[in-house]
Amino acid sequence: MTNLDHLKNVPIFADLSSSDLEKISNKMILRNYNKGQVILLEESKGETFFVIKTGEVKVTKLSDDGREVILAILGESEFFGEMSLLDGEGRSANIVANEDSTALTLSRNDFLSCLESYPKIAISLLEELAVRLRKSDKHIESLSLSDSEHRIGITIARLAEEIGTIKKGVVSIKKLPFQQDIANMAGTSRETVSRTIKLFEDKKILTRNGRALTIFDFNSFKKSFS
Repeated sequence: MTNLDHLKNVPIFADLSSSDLEKISNKMILRNYNKGQVILLEESKGETFFVIKTGEVKVTKLSDDGREVILAILGESEFFGEMSLLDGEGRSANIVANEDSTALTLSRNDFLSCLESYPKIAISLLEELAVRLRKSDKHIESLSLSDSEHRIGITIARLAEEIGTIKKGVVSIKKLPFQQDIANMAGTSRETVSRTIKLFEDKKILTRNGRALTIFDFNSFKKSFS
């Protein structure tokens, strides 16, 4: 898939014409990242906007006791790095490649120029930031008010919405994050994640085959942890 074709799948660029997308694509640089490579460091100066072309990255912060806390996992056609470009502050989190990945990058000046030249991008960006803020608020609430099993359920439901595919009420996640990553998202231990997923399997709520996971009735599953 060409860079131009890929940009058509990115929500904030979806309303642009092919000619406008080509202008943006020509300003972008493709970069490669190895699994485990740190792409951005929290509080570092923001100079680049990223659109994931292939692979997957995790958005992380360190807790006061030095534990990694995963705020989100982003995949193909999702973007990151926009916040510090908008407010001029340092990066708000770390970004680490969860697997070998590629990203299309845009310099800060070109990114801001795009917002000025194409108001539709700015509107779509605001909508996406609002969605992310609501998800973050809900995630923070779940971490502070729920027990471990409930937090893991909420985390799996969130992953299902973000990286799963749904068909007739059944959600399939082809590549579930590693249990330690799920634990870091839910604020619990890897052993608790393993035990809880096994409990869900015993209750016939879901099934797992390696890193592939299927939730049989996603609406019911989601309501159980809302």
